[in-house]
Amino acid sequence: MPHIRVPENLPGIRGLMAFRPEVVGPLNALVDVLLRTREGISPGERELIAAYVSSLNDCYYCQTTHGAVAAAHLGANADLVQSVKRDYKLAPISEKLKALLAIAALVQKGGKSVTAGAVKRARSKGATDLEIHDTVLIAAAFCMYNRYVDGLDTWTHRDAELYRSRGAHVARVGYTSANQELAKAPVP
Repeated sequence: MPHIRVPENLPGIRGLMAFRPEVVGPLNALVDVLLRTREGISPGERELIAAYVSSLNDCYYCQTTHGAVAAAHLGANADLVQSVKRDYKLAPISEKLKALLAIAALVQKGGKSVTAGAVKRARSKGATDLEIHDTVLIAAAFCMYNRYVDGLDTWTHRDAELYRSRGAHVARVGYTSANQELAKAPVP
């Protein structure tokens, strides 16, 4: 049961956005910039970072939602998403992405946990300053999103197919467009 009164049947952040509609634009704009840009790491890799950090924070809604979007970007490869969340070091991903995920995990612990050595390792694997910057910002932002969703004890459904279909839709149109559509016709 959520700690505050939010519209029923709107899971996770969607219920909170309906409660406080003026945050929708800024939060969606940030997530669209962080996760949909094609400069540097791909949108699928960006979503993997979001899903991984959300799994470290034990935020079911965010890790499942962003895992579904990542899978959609990565050719419906939900197994890859699960392997990254389980142990990214053993996952079939690039060494550069592994180094960026290591940085993301450090950010999740606390910003001062990120070391010069972790950044140097990422650079040695081919990461650019932009990719390192965006990894840190994605990880920091998802710590905020996760705490927002779980700090107010939002309701989350457990229907994997709903996450898959929404993930595929968001991968196609983005967060801002997808949430504008939902505002017109909410889907449980």
